[in-house]
Amino acid sequence: MIQFGTGGWRAFIGEEFTRDNVRLVAQAVANIINDEGVAENGFVVGYDRRFLSDKAGRWFSEVLAANNVIVSFIDKFVPTPIVMFKAKEMDCAYSACITASHNPADYNGIKIFIKGGRDADEIITQKVETQIAQLTQAQVLSVEFEQAVENQTIRIINPMNDFVDSIINFIDIEAIKKANLRVLIDPMFGVAKNALQTVLINGRCDVDVINDGKNPDFGGLMPSPNAATLYRLKHLVAAEGYDIGIGTDGDADRLGIIDEKGNFIHPNEVLLLLYYYLLEYKGWKGSVVRNIATTHLLDRVAEDHGEKSFEVPVGFKHISSQMEADDSLIGGESSGGLTIRGHIKGKDGVFASSLLVEMISVTGKKLSELLEEIYARYGYAYTAEGDCTFKATQKQDLYNRIYVEKQLPNFDFEIERVSYEDGAKVYFKNGGWVIARFSGTEPLLRIFAEMADKETAESILLQMKDFLKI
Repeated sequence: MIQFGTGGWRAFIGEEFTRDNVRLVAQAVANIINDEGVAENGFVVGYDRRFLSDKAGRWFSEVLAANNVIVSFIDKFVPTPIVMFKAKEMDCAYSACITASHNPADYNGIKIFIKGGRDADEIITQKVETQIAQLTQAQVLSVEFEQAVENQTIRIINPMNDFVDSIINFIDIEAIKKANLRVLIDPMFGVAKNALQTVLINGRCDVDVINDGKNPDFGGLMPSPNAATLYRLKHLVAAEGYDIGIGTDGDADRLGIIDEKGNFIHPNEVLLLLYYYLLEYKGWKGSVVRNIATTHLLDRVAEDHGEKSFEVPVGFKHISSQMEADDSLIGGESSGGLTIRGHIKGKDGVFASSLLVEMISVTGKKLSELLEEIYARYGYAYTAEGDCTFKATQKQDLYNRIYVEKQLPNFDFEIERVSYEDGAKVYFKNGGWVIARFSGTEPLLRIFAEMADKETAESILLQMKDFLKI
């Protein structure tokens, strides 16, 4: 059964992620495009560096081409943001990237984008799922890739230069040139290196790269840039005197940052830094959009500058939708994805990294100094997080306890309210909160807690975990 979560369809390679299933998804999308009569601007297909991604991109394109949908095929691995960028530029009604983003190496998947290069919402993904349920393999049309190229129903493109130029034109490249920064990049065996390195070299940065090359196993690590997986980057930045370390996930739509001291900068803090920088140092205006599991310190920054902060469910489609509704300045999530007004309508680790380099160049301050400046002004909050695995037989019981029976521990803090919009989020009167929700991309229950200090946040998280018995 093919189901789309918060970040597209993701499945185990060889079990659910197969040639037949990729072709079913493509036929379903082609049917929707033709039913809606929106094929005129074509369809962009890209892929990342995962095992089978290049082949799956061709399988997907062969089906679209056979259904009279003109495919613009990016015939080299690229960051997902490049696919979104090109789809926005071409004004495609739909587009797709073959990727499982930050999932383990034995996964692959498909992200579908809608008009403007935005993540497809539930309405669209449900349409795709409904179409798939009605299809048989005999109904899938296909044409040989080379034949489609010859007939120009598949057109080979390379939008890398245009994407890089768009970032260079957006950021203050002259300020970066004057800063003479040393930058260490860890693409985690993913696809960020070429685009990010090109931007930074244009800024005359001294750039080095680790964990490059094609490695289907991602070096034995999850291609997710967090404090644990970026241990080598942390060590090298501190030991060899880099100004910043930048890690990106498998398809380069998320980032993890290391400061000049070798400390991991949590994605919550990355959002804080950039929103504060854009408001305070650049004098820009606009609200912020965060998901339900992202720091509330953003609310304080927004209020201090006369702006609003919006909370939405997990899934970047919700962030981009709310940003568009309010013309928000920045939107992001605690997992490391963000974008700002004027760029693509999806998360982009290459762009966000470039803007962080601009920030330390323009301010002349180190990352640690800027964070201290923010905490001195708005107070401190610590976010604890834990991913809990469970057996398939436990999921229904967990679901019933969280969503149906609405059970909660006897917390030590007075509760202000509880939201069940996306999981169970408890808001405490002291400004802290805790949330438990099922992951939309992996078989996990995710728990987050934010309080005024680390000890309290971790205690609340553990209390929730123990209560749910996982």
